[in-house]
Amino acid sequence: MKEEFSNNNKDVFLAQWMAGELTDAELKKLVSEDDYMAYLKLRKGIETFESLESSTKASFSEIQRKISEKKTKVRRLKMQQWSIGIAASIILLFGLFTLLGNHVTVLETQFGEQKTIALLDGSEVILNSNSKITYDTKDWKDHRSLTLQGEAFFKVKKGSAFKVLTDNGTVQVLGTQFNVNSRDDFFEVVCYEGKVRVDSKGEANTLQPTNSVRRINGFALERWQTSELNPTWMEGESSFKSVPLRYVILALESQYQIRIDADSIDQNTRYTGSFTHHNLKLALKTVFKSLDIQYNEKEKGQFYLSTK
Repeated sequence: MKEEFSNNNKDVFLAQWMAGELTDAELKKLVSEDDYMAYLKLRKGIETFESLESSTKASFSEIQRKISEKKTKVRRLKMQQWSIGIAASIILLFGLFTLLGNHVTVLETQFGEQKTIALLDGSEVILNSNSKITYDTKDWKDHRSLTLQGEAFFKVKKGSAFKVLTDNGTVQVLGTQFNVNSRDDFFEVVCYEGKVRVDSKGEANTLQPTNSVRRINGFALERWQTSELNPTWMEGESSFKSVPLRYVILALESQYQIRIDADSIDQNTRYTGSFTHHNLKLALKTVFKSLDIQYNEKEKGQFYLSTK
C-alpha cells in the first residue's frame, strides 16, 4: 500500500515528522523504505552540520531558524499546504547533506552549453558542451587534481602540481593555459601558455606554447603547432585539423543535441575545417558539402549520411 501514496502525501508525512508529530516508527509505516532512509539522511545532515566550525554555525543557525518558522506555520496550514511550506527547506537540506557526506563535486554542461567554473584555488575551467569535471573539495588544497570527460580549457593559478585526469591520459602543470579534449578514443592537448606535461599510453611529452599533441584510436601521438591564442570553440566555432570524420560528427552531436547515422560513409576520412555553434543547417552544410556527403533529416533531430 505504501507505493500508492502520492508525492504530496509523502511531503505531508515528512512535514509532520520534522515537526515532531510523527515518530520514526510511525513514519516508516507510512512511506517506502527508500524514502524512509532518505529522510534519516536528511536528519543526519542537520546533526552533522551542527558540528561544523563556528564560522559556519551562524549561517546554519539562520537556516534552522527559517525552517523552524516554516514548521510553525505548517501546523496551522491545511494538510495539502504543508508540502509548499517545507519544500524549499527540504531541497536545501538535502543539498547540504550531499555536500557534507560526499566531498566530490561534479560539474557538467549540457548539449550546446558552455560553462565557466572557478576552482577553489582561483584556477578557472571553461567547459565545452556535453562535458564534465569531477574533483574532491576536501583534498583540493594538497592535491589539485580533477577528472575530465569531454573538453575544457584551463587557466591554472601557479602553485602545487595541477593534474587533469582522463581515460586517455594525464596532463600535469604548475601554472599555465591549455586545452584538453578527451572523448572516447580521441585525446588532444594544446598548450597556450607556460608548460604542460602530457602522459598517455606510457609516453611522456612536455609542451610549450603553440605545441599540440593528439592520439587517435590508440595510435602513436601526432604533434603539430597552432597559431591560435585560444580554442576556437570558446568563440562559437569548432575547428579541426586533419581529424577523422567520426570525431567531427561526435562534436556536431554534442553541440546541437542531434543524432547522425553515418554507417553508410567512410568515417575515417580526414576533415580540416570548422563549423559554427549558432546555426545547425550552416554547420552541417559546411562539414558535409565539402566532403561530397549528403545529409537528410528523416526524423526530427535524426540525420542520415550518404555518398553521392
